[in-house]
Amino acid sequence: MTEKNGQTFAEKIKQTLIGKPRNIKDPTLFHKLALIPILAWIGLGADGLSSSSYGPEEAFKTLGSHTYLALFLALATAATVLIISSAYKRIIEYFPSGGGGYIVATHTLGEKAGVVSGAALLVDYMLTITVSIVACGDAIFSFFPASAQPYKIPFDILAILLLVILNLRGVKESVTLLAPIFIAFVITHILMIGYGILSHIPQIGPVTQKIGGDFKIGLATLGAGGMLMLFLKAFSMGGGTYTGIEAVSNGLQILREPRAQTGKKTMVYLATSLAVTAAGILVCYLLLKVQPIEGQTLNAVLAGKVFGGWKIGGALALITIFSEGAILLVAAQAGFVDGPRVMANMAVDYWFPHRFASLSSRFTIQNGVLLMGGAAVILLLYSKGNITTLVVMYSINVFLTFSLSQLGMSRFFIKNRAKEPKWKKYLPIHLIGLVVCLTVLVITSIEKFALGGWLTFLITFIVIVVCYLTRSHYNKVRGGVRELDELLLHIPAKGPVNTAPVDPKVQTAIQLVNGYNGFGVHTFLTIIRSFPGLYRNFIFVSVAEVDVGSFKGSDAVSSMEGLACEALRRYVELARKLGFAADFRYDLGTDIVKTASELVESIVQKFPKSTVFAGQSVFRQPSLIHRIMHNETAFAIQQELRWKGITAVILPIRINI
Repeated sequence: MTEKNGQTFAEKIKQTLIGKPRNIKDPTLFHKLALIPILAWIGLGADGLSSSSYGPEEAFKTLGSHTYLALFLALATAATVLIISSAYKRIIEYFPSGGGGYIVATHTLGEKAGVVSGAALLVDYMLTITVSIVACGDAIFSFFPASAQPYKIPFDILAILLLVILNLRGVKESVTLLAPIFIAFVITHILMIGYGILSHIPQIGPVTQKIGGDFKIGLATLGAGGMLMLFLKAFSMGGGTYTGIEAVSNGLQILREPRAQTGKKTMVYLATSLAVTAAGILVCYLLLKVQPIEGQTLNAVLAGKVFGGWKIGGALALITIFSEGAILLVAAQAGFVDGPRVMANMAVDYWFPHRFASLSSRFTIQNGVLLMGGAAVILLLYSKGNITTLVVMYSINVFLTFSLSQLGMSRFFIKNRAKEPKWKKYLPIHLIGLVVCLTVLVITSIEKFALGGWLTFLITFIVIVVCYLTRSHYNKVRGGVRELDELLLHIPAKGPVNTAPVDPKVQTAIQLVNGYNGFGVHTFLTIIRSFPGLYRNFIFVSVAEVDVGSFKGSDAVSSMEGLACEALRRYVELARKLGFAADFRYDLGTDIVKTASELVESIVQKFPKSTVFAGQSVFRQPSLIHRIMHNETAFAIQQELRWKGITAVILPIRINI
């Protein structure tokens, strides 16, 4: 069913949910889509800040009766946040194009380390979504009776679907909608932590004496070694606190120019808020002598104790814990923002099918968003909403990436000592960060291997295998295409050059090309050989695809247009040397099929005696893998043109693999 404006009913629903296509030629587009630091803090920082809902709790519980160590744990937590965030500020400075751990590991340690880091990041962001949504459901359903528990998993799935739709509309829109939740969390937790600490300032003397006495008793019973091991175990079990720090360096592409400066400001906001919140919560646990209560989180117990004497204390405690559940929903946003971008960066490098680098008409990485959402639902169903298992898997992959990033940056500054005057200042930060991250990674992996650690290693290994199989396939295809380039890119042409303009009254061949290469030249020569003397005009058509690799700003798009025109001019030059009148047309867009078919339709209106030609790779034994790896764009365009009554011919180009 098609309406008067040419839209089908399904297209109208899609546009209502996701929004109208954006105009890529709008010079203000990149400014409109980019995030300022405060919005970036909300969209990317919520992942880190929300981890204070469960990270400090796990660490504090591990201390058992030795709660006096919580003060030192708070200091270590704040210091770790500042160390890791400081290291990532350097990463933002030296890798301003984004990509985070994947780009850092690839450029400093090599492709093998890069694909390990990238695979770990992808699994991490899938788990970011799942962990955040499950924790959100746990928090919200804790206010409902036990009879409502069977509805929690359906609620979690609906929440994931809601975020998928929001992210298909665009990152900035989804962040703006979720901002009130983030603000509510910040305000309520400033109030809870601030009052919890300030109200105990008069008792600071007795509290200090008690901590000192308990420390001496613990030292006598556990010994220095035993106390250190307990502290390190608690510190590692709180590793979930740091899981969102890398989000800013991964998502630099969505930040407003100058991106490096915006990214560093956002990192300051994130680090400060997380360090204060996580450390403050641990100090409050100690000061208010918080103990676990069945069916409640420690933060819920803390909120009850802090606000218990207030007239509206019950309502404040409820709002505070409800805001924790809500911000966990916002935290899942980081998985949808950064996960698809890591996947897209890997697709540009041929570790994933190239379709995952494509942008939709709303300039979102649509395929990546859908895959991340689908994977999150699968992990949710597999784990049956068990937050403990999910958090363990989450922490291991995060610190695997952290460790590779710090190792890579350490190697970078050691290797470039002569070129980097500040290497003595920066290197210690990355070395300390490396030691801290490896400590958490090793202890968590050993302690929790049987409780889900093995599964995260298995999933990450499977993703790495898929990456290598994908790269191997593309390398074989590129090898076959290179053979065509070597044979056909330097064809000698004899005879006078045809300088006549193209004539709309004669038979015209419209050839779709993608860059000047042996593939396109082979298609051109096949048309001449297959239809000798029939076509006197050649019009070469190209659509420059705006994907993640090229979506860097308006200057990058202009540069891409220049490259497309230069390639088309070379085809025109070749055709004229062979005696044909020739010209070219081009456009750019995110939907190659739609843009190309509309461009060809406009050409056919001026050149009615036209036939459209395109080349298509043909493999000896095509399979499902080939359909996944290759978009078969030529067939899709042919289908569009056939519906419009335009003759389109696909010429086979054999790839001998």
